[in-house]
Amino acid sequence: MLEERDYNIENRKWVIGGIAVVIVLIYLVRLFFLQLLSEDFRVKADSNAFYHRVQYPARGAIRDRKGQLLVYNQPAYDIMVVMNEQLGVDTAGLCRDLGIDKTWYIRRMEEIKDPWRNPGYSRYTQQLFMSQLSVEEFSRFREKLFHYPGFYIQKRSIRQYERPIGAHILGDVGEVGPKDIESDDYYKMGDYIGKLGVERYYEKQLRGIKGEEILLRDARGRIKGHYQGGKYDKMPVPGKNITLSIDADLQALGERLMEGKKGGIVAIEPNTGEILCMVSSPAYDPRIMVGRQRGKNNLKLSQDPNKPLLNRAIMGTYPPGSTFKTGQALTFLQEGIITPSTPFPCSRGFHYGGLTVGCHSHGAPLPLEPAIATSCNAFFCWGLLSMFSNRHKYPTVQDAMTTWKDYMVSMGFGYALGVDLPGEKRGMIPNAAFYDKAYRGSWNALTIISISIGQGEVTLTPLQIANLGATIANRGWFITPHIVKHIQDEPLDSIYRTRRYTMVDRQNYELVVEGMRRAVTGGTCRSAETSMYEVCGKTGTAQNPHGKDHSAFMGFAPKDDPKIAICVYVENGEWGATYGVPIGALLMEQYINGHLSNQSEMKAEMFQNRHIIANTVEDEE
Repeated sequence: MLEERDYNIENRKWVIGGIAVVIVLIYLVRLFFLQLLSEDFRVKADSNAFYHRVQYPARGAIRDRKGQLLVYNQPAYDIMVVMNEQLGVDTAGLCRDLGIDKTWYIRRMEEIKDPWRNPGYSRYTQQLFMSQLSVEEFSRFREKLFHYPGFYIQKRSIRQYERPIGAHILGDVGEVGPKDIESDDYYKMGDYIGKLGVERYYEKQLRGIKGEEILLRDARGRIKGHYQGGKYDKMPVPGKNITLSIDADLQALGERLMEGKKGGIVAIEPNTGEILCMVSSPAYDPRIMVGRQRGKNNLKLSQDPNKPLLNRAIMGTYPPGSTFKTGQALTFLQEGIITPSTPFPCSRGFHYGGLTVGCHSHGAPLPLEPAIATSCNAFFCWGLLSMFSNRHKYPTVQDAMTTWKDYMVSMGFGYALGVDLPGEKRGMIPNAAFYDKAYRGSWNALTIISISIGQGEVTLTPLQIANLGATIANRGWFITPHIVKHIQDEPLDSIYRTRRYTMVDRQNYELVVEGMRRAVTGGTCRSAETSMYEVCGKTGTAQNPHGKDHSAFMGFAPKDDPKIAICVYVENGEWGATYGVPIGALLMEQYINGHLSNQSEMKAEMFQNRHIIANTVEDEE
């Protein structure tokens, strides 16, 4: 009995020893993991001794194609607070000197201490209390700073806009949101990011690279100086400067001419694809989107029924109307549906069975060039009917539709062109599947005849219409339109340097060019005629089921050495010749000559004062 008891005691000794060994091994493994393998532990340990203070880089400047400064940096100041040091501060005096109320102060302090809003919070380190004080506000507050222990000032910079133009192009800068931080670890709470326009699209080039100061601190978080005298500090790298393709003076004129109107203007240099101006109206002054008032002004603009934040030049999708007829002419010629001398009848419209598509009065029958010059609806309806009914060439109407759609896509329609701005819309070019679904497979050319004159389901953006003008000016090719001409120390994306050819031969473009020239010399674009250079143009009067028709113009100049191609689209402007043609002509003159004549300046003032919408956007705060 005694021997059995001694045996049990002996077993227990080994069990307890084994447990002790296992526990020691677990601690050793855990210690090894924490000290050598765990990055989180190392970071937390370092943070007790070091304070990594961000040094913000200067954001890149933005200039126009002539070197005019458009966007630059202006000093601004953030007020920082160390919560452990500000206890007992005269909050009433602080609020008075900063121009804030007690409610705002209390709410802000709660936000700083909220771990969900501010996960890096420490009561011993500086936290952002108020951002973007102007130089004047900073100067006033600095004199009284000694009254408020625990409050400090950190220098930052904010964007400044030289002129009240180009808001939709330039965009603006605002505080990052949770999605920005989640998608890019460059950003932390309180950082700023481009929100719209070039500021957004070229954010990575403009923002630069942050620097860092490594500071020593004691156990209570108080700063004791630079670690090893600043040996490991990193200087910030400034953002890259950007040169836009925009001509600021042309942009300013375009915005003047579109005052009190809705719509868009896009002008392109055909040989390069560089966008010379891009106007969306109503517009707003980009300078109101700076500083602490940005949020209030952004809300005001977003609630405006005229939608001034919408960039109609790339986001507005409109029926192109008769500007689209040039693309139809090119397709019919290339497919052999018509020849330059093929005549079609017009008796104040296209008539087939019980279907009628109206047209204005002009001589008939007529071939291609005068059909373009007079913008004959019937000619292009007959052309589409001839193509879609040709069973020798296309076994089914679906085959004809697919061929037609492929031509349209090759001209830059139906898909986003790829402009270097966020938010571009693709417009609409229907295909056979679309109509099969809509009409359950039972449809023909007459069912969809309106697409031949840029109506029905077809929609384009002003950018796409301007690009059509550039493609015709180049006689069959275009370079993807782009808003940036040069980036400091960095090449442009290859798509902005590569020609894109359509499915149509050059000789067919020459025929359409002649028709557009005749439209200016004796057709619907007569008000664009000038002795200074040869203008080619095409009007568009787009039917609008919600009100007055839209006025459109697409053209280029000079005819044989094109410098500018342009689209003007004015919502509810009625005839293309009413607003589109004269506005386009003025912009061509400004760009080609560098100024307007006295007579043209008087005309510009007249169009500036012609308002279509009752309530235009005010640029004041």
